[in-house]
Amino acid sequence: MKQIKIGLLSVLLLTTGTVRSQRREAPLKLWYNTPAKEWTQALPLGNGRLGAMVFGKVSNELIQLNEATLWSGGPVDNNVNPDAARYLPQVRAALFNENYHQADSLLRKMQGVYSQSFLPMGDLHLQQQVDESNVSDYSRDLDLNNSTASTRFTSNGVQYTRLMYISAPDQVIVYRLTSSKKGQLNFTLSANSQLRYQNSISGKDLVLKGKAPSQADPSYVGYNKEPIIYEEAGSCKGMRFEVRLRAISVDGTIKTDTSGITVKNATDVTVIVSGATSFNGYDKCPDRDGLNEDKIAAAQLAKAASRSYNDLYNRHAGDYRKFFQRVSFSIGDSSKTDLPTDERLRRYTAGENDPFLEALYFQYGRYLLISSSRTKGAPANLQGIWNKELRAPWSSNYTININTEMNYWPAEECNLMEMQQPLYDLLMELAVTGRHTAQNFYNTNGWVAHHNTDIWAISNPVGDIGKGDPNWANWMMGGNWLCQFLWQHYEYSGSRKFLSDTAYPIMKSAAQFSLGWLVPDKQGRLVTAPATSPENIFITEKGEHGAVSVAATMDLSVIHNLFTNVIAAADVLGKDAVFADSLKQALAKLYPLQIGKKGNLQEWYKDWEDEDPQHRHISHLFGLFPGNQISPLTTPELAAACKKSLEIRGDGGTGWSKAWKINTWARLLDGNHAHKLLKELLTFSGEGAVDMHNAGGTYANLFCAHPPFQIDGNFGGISGMAQMLLQSQTGTLHLLPALPDVWNTGKVKGLLAQGGYTVDMDWKEGMLTSVTIHASRNGTCMLRVPQRIKAGGNEQLAPVKSKDGEHGFVYALPTKAGQSYTLYRVNR
Repeated sequence: MKQIKIGLLSVLLLTTGTVRSQRREAPLKLWYNTPAKEWTQALPLGNGRLGAMVFGKVSNELIQLNEATLWSGGPVDNNVNPDAARYLPQVRAALFNENYHQADSLLRKMQGVYSQSFLPMGDLHLQQQVDESNVSDYSRDLDLNNSTASTRFTSNGVQYTRLMYISAPDQVIVYRLTSSKKGQLNFTLSANSQLRYQNSISGKDLVLKGKAPSQADPSYVGYNKEPIIYEEAGSCKGMRFEVRLRAISVDGTIKTDTSGITVKNATDVTVIVSGATSFNGYDKCPDRDGLNEDKIAAAQLAKAASRSYNDLYNRHAGDYRKFFQRVSFSIGDSSKTDLPTDERLRRYTAGENDPFLEALYFQYGRYLLISSSRTKGAPANLQGIWNKELRAPWSSNYTININTEMNYWPAEECNLMEMQQPLYDLLMELAVTGRHTAQNFYNTNGWVAHHNTDIWAISNPVGDIGKGDPNWANWMMGGNWLCQFLWQHYEYSGSRKFLSDTAYPIMKSAAQFSLGWLVPDKQGRLVTAPATSPENIFITEKGEHGAVSVAATMDLSVIHNLFTNVIAAADVLGKDAVFADSLKQALAKLYPLQIGKKGNLQEWYKDWEDEDPQHRHISHLFGLFPGNQISPLTTPELAAACKKSLEIRGDGGTGWSKAWKINTWARLLDGNHAHKLLKELLTFSGEGAVDMHNAGGTYANLFCAHPPFQIDGNFGGISGMAQMLLQSQTGTLHLLPALPDVWNTGKVKGLLAQGGYTVDMDWKEGMLTSVTIHASRNGTCMLRVPQRIKAGGNEQLAPVKSKDGEHGFVYALPTKAGQSYTLYRVNR
């Protein structure tokens, strides 16, 4: 194929057919002048349930499909290790005798089974009759404003256009192919899958029917002869799935058989694709008691096919835009949008300034969350909704010692709180399975979840009963951490109904587990035992290396956060005063945070060295972020210790690790350091091996390179950007708290803050020029701003004395629900 250099990228507007330049029409686009050669160059689409990766190839196009509920396995066995609980007293005795190796060996006997895997659904192959030796004006793009992917090229004087989107209202993929001259579309569209499948014909539809395996070992498990196991139809495990395709055209001929859909001499063809699984809930057998995936997929396709193309598009675009257009973010100009995105990323990596690329990355992260998290019981997983591997890295599951939580860090602040509903669904399910795990593994009340979970809400410590390393397998704080999102949602939304009906029962039960899990040390201080600091290794004063001890800082920080939130929730709801008082008493006895001999925040019970001083996890800094126990404004000594810990850890790490550090540096109010790490996160990355210290980066399609791809780095990165612009975790709206020098002029609209506020800001030369606060409830909005401000109208703005004047000026602004208040900088 000839590669032609192009200037302004012409785009075909869906509803009018007119052509305008890329820069004028929609600068929020990823675009390229060559097809994707690798999966990490393809462009992602999704409606929260169906996902597609579009390669944009000319004559042999590939579209890889996913469905959020297509996983291996079935409902979990709630008692996979009946002997587990009897080892707990032995583990604790070994720990308090400082026999850490013995504790490690015993703890391995308290493991359960591995989680199941998120699976690829299938591939669509488009074989189009095109003269590849005579192709010009090639481009492909992902339009973030409309959630569409387009491919365009000219061959032998004919312009071909393909446009795809995935509709949430109609739950189908819509794929429109056109030619500029009549009758020039000739292609065959076929479907296959890596899973067991067969093709059939149903009326006008090509139907792919498949079955998922009952067991899929994690990619890092190599000791089983059969890592993928299928069970016979009618058993419990192994869900069914279906993909349906139908082509619609006003001219030409369409023939459908089991080999594919063949279109000849057409001008404008719309292909509609539906997909469904038999998944019927975390506790239902997906085969024997599954939903009728054939009926679901057939009905969705038929209903969509009855609508006009324009109706389908308008329904899709209207639904998507109501979420995406809530937030705008502008820094720098769009002068480089005429360059392909991968070229811009290469130049940025080489040191060229491109703040608009950073703004594009921010909105791309919001796009990905909308596109991957709208399905009941199926939150965004390690890869969002996009996975091509039969045995995906880390099973593409829910890794809840950081990665799943990071996926949802930006949801509230970036004005996408609805996208957290699937996470709440999973939490409600974990609270059920986790109650069995707490009882069967630890003889404890309440509920618990560990390092991994999946669509079946597995809650046991993974490791295949002794084959996993306790430094990641035996960590009991996963459920507690996830509870943070429940209280946080109340803080942002103010919904007492959500707090009462959904959040509080789950939080309270998690707190009951932790209250029973804590034990006194020799000084009477409450500690966790056993305790690990996820995936890290310590070296004792005797030179012994270990992972299992007591009172890991992260354990205690997460419990502190949970207890504090449950106490506050009980107070709001006016209930459970006795239980809340027991939590207060436990908090008073909790082993306190310690500052080590290097001035760092101590990670372990004792001031031990790390086996890997630059370990990618910064778990012990939970209290700084995402917690609110530590702040430069309220606990400066502890904040300084966090800073020292970050300096010791260094700025390296995998993609998500670097993203976490961006957030912590923003919480330390150091915008320039946060931005340095953002630039490193956006370093262009090709395919390569995993290096836990100096990995990360960003692929050509702006997916985060762990490596390999994990979506948490995208979400953690944009969370850090939001933290640089607005923080509200202390109960005060801190405006531009960590603004980097390179963002000296800009504006943002639509960020959310705790207390039910929406914030719009403009700034110039590093100084706030105006801010508009939109209130959703009555109250007093406390503001911390970088310089003095004044009211724009009749606002009753009152200055408040602050002990930390070097961090700006504090004001109190009385607000009423539904009202907006604009404040301006005082020019001096």
